[in-house]
Amino acid sequence: MSEPQSPPAAEEPSDQLSDQPSDQPSSEPGAQAVRNRLLSEVAGLPALPGVYRYFDASGTVLYVGKARNLKKRVSSYFQKDHGGTRIGAMVSRIARLETTVVRTEAEALLLENNLIKALHPRFNILFRDDKSYPYLKISGSRNPQIPQIPQEAAQTHTQHKAQSIDFPRVAYYRGAVDRKHQYFGPYPGAWAVKETILLLQKVFRLRTCEDSVFNNRSRPCLLYQIHRCSGPCVGLVSPKDYQQDVASAVSFLTGDSQQVLEDLQQRMQAHAQVLEYEKAALVRNQIGALSKVLHQQSMEASSLSSLDRDVDILAVKVQGGRACVNLAMVRGSRHLGDRAYFPSHVDEASSWSLPAENSRPDGVETSVLDAFIAQHYLGQAVPPWLLTSHPVDAELVAGVGQAAGVKVRAQHQPRGQRRVWLDMAMQGAEIALARLLAEEGSQRERTRQLAEALDLPQQDLDALRIECFDVSHTAGEATQASCVVYENHAMRPDQYRRFNVSGVTPGDDYAAMRQVLHRRYARLAEPAEPSQSSQSSQSSPSSGPPPTLPDVVLVDGGVGQVSMAKQVFETLGLDTSVIVGVEKGEGRKVGLEELVFADGRDKLRLRHDSAALMLVAQIRDEAHRFAITGMRAKRAKVRTSGSRLEDIPGVGPKKRARLLQRFGGVRGVQNASVEELLGVEGISRELAQTIYRSLR
Repeated sequence: MSEPQSPPAAEEPSDQLSDQPSDQPSSEPGAQAVRNRLLSEVAGLPALPGVYRYFDASGTVLYVGKARNLKKRVSSYFQKDHGGTRIGAMVSRIARLETTVVRTEAEALLLENNLIKALHPRFNILFRDDKSYPYLKISGSRNPQIPQIPQEAAQTHTQHKAQSIDFPRVAYYRGAVDRKHQYFGPYPGAWAVKETILLLQKVFRLRTCEDSVFNNRSRPCLLYQIHRCSGPCVGLVSPKDYQQDVASAVSFLTGDSQQVLEDLQQRMQAHAQVLEYEKAALVRNQIGALSKVLHQQSMEASSLSSLDRDVDILAVKVQGGRACVNLAMVRGSRHLGDRAYFPSHVDEASSWSLPAENSRPDGVETSVLDAFIAQHYLGQAVPPWLLTSHPVDAELVAGVGQAAGVKVRAQHQPRGQRRVWLDMAMQGAEIALARLLAEEGSQRERTRQLAEALDLPQQDLDALRIECFDVSHTAGEATQASCVVYENHAMRPDQYRRFNVSGVTPGDDYAAMRQVLHRRYARLAEPAEPSQSSQSSQSSPSSGPPPTLPDVVLVDGGVGQVSMAKQVFETLGLDTSVIVGVEKGEGRKVGLEELVFADGRDKLRLRHDSAALMLVAQIRDEAHRFAITGMRAKRAKVRTSGSRLEDIPGVGPKKRARLLQRFGGVRGVQNASVEELLGVEGISRELAQTIYRSLR
């Protein structure tokens, strides 16, 4: 890959580029200078594959794109007046461009989507980058070796203890895969994995217990009693028979269901011929359970070749300015479920288009599908077949397959069973999008009613920003505060903040809230307090970028908390009218909360069924959840990892075992005095004092 092509040196414009769309011609000489410089840079671009990036005057990335011919593609943005379109709005903001020349269009594809995921450009369609898909794992089953155990030992648990390595375990797994175990998936969600595990328990009776539990069992567990485990931990099944069940489960997961049925029938007949009727009955039950499952599956495995049994079905639906991509997964001829994805920036990215480099049908659905395929399968395993509801770029599909090292084919208008699959996925996309639009409509109404109740302007409710604070601790231990953000009719987890509270009396919620509010908004203070603001920003580097004063600051508390927040805002010179307290109602009953204002307005009690009160409760509860989860994590860290004997110099495994045995655990060692520590064998006075200081 070639080095990035830097634009020619040029003086920076004295005036920033206007944020108005290009249909409003600018008379600023600086804007014209920027455009002339950009045109000169475009004229010098090579006619080679590459990636281009547009930046505004503040350095924020606007758009990332790839091109087979950089010069031709980039120049198409500046060759005509785009008027008041969205592309015109974007072009009017371009202050700088960067390009990177690559060898092939496939390399451009990879680079483009890596940059999109890293930079989050406003005018690109963005999908949530979630690569942590769950898998079904069968431990140690890639190269199984059946141990040779004497028959008399295998029948007596006391003579031969079963080892976990001899009996593979089926489990839910999320993370990087390796070569030691066998993995099946990925699955669209955890529920799909757990459903498959339950099936394997019913049909093949594979164990799901941890190795530590398996190695220390003395009698069968409840799963054996309800016929969902064969009891390998206590020698109730031979390693050979268990390995046969594992092999059958693997064959079933890979799509060889018919072969599994034939093998089970042969095993049943073999047991019956030697008069082992109980074993034959167990195999018969397996056949019945498996046949029932296969009958429920709508997939026709017989119509698929061995290369076509792994398929992804992609259906897209666009409505009301939102888009939904429903991904249905078929692995081993089995439908694993589907998952809906909702991209952002669809309105900015898909409402305009440029002359295409090839004659391909264009549209919002096609743009969304292209973006999903590029971002979803980059660095992911991709099946050999993609069924799509709308046509996609063939070069894009080929590039994704080349990056994954497999041949990928896309089919737009399938027939037969594949048509059924696609129709099912399309129906799922429509249902998911309808549910999302309904929820967003409800949230918009909640925002409108809250703005009306608080006498806020309703011209631009999309920009209404609410920040809510809460403090959580356990009897003064591990005090932590949270700040959650509500904006654009939805919670914004990427803008949440946690604050570690220190230097206050344990349990003093007022002092804790005072510290948190000051740390959060000190950088908004008037210029008369530069030193105080600087000190605050240095003391809390983790509080994020400089905030803007929100429209509403919710405080979980009544008159006391609101008065304290008012004092902080008055000290910082900020508007106190934005402070609103959420006071518990009579008997702390839900629905009886009252809103307390810092500017002297009377308390406001909303109806229990008010949409505004529902929104306030939603934001308050989210702040409470975020605070308490952070507090519990901090508390657990202090109680466990922060008090580990392993971290103390001079305390080895033997001394650590003696300490834990003597005092009954880490907590007992923490509470022990120096004299008590001296009573443990091998602990000198110097080491006892070190242990005492380290655990305090």
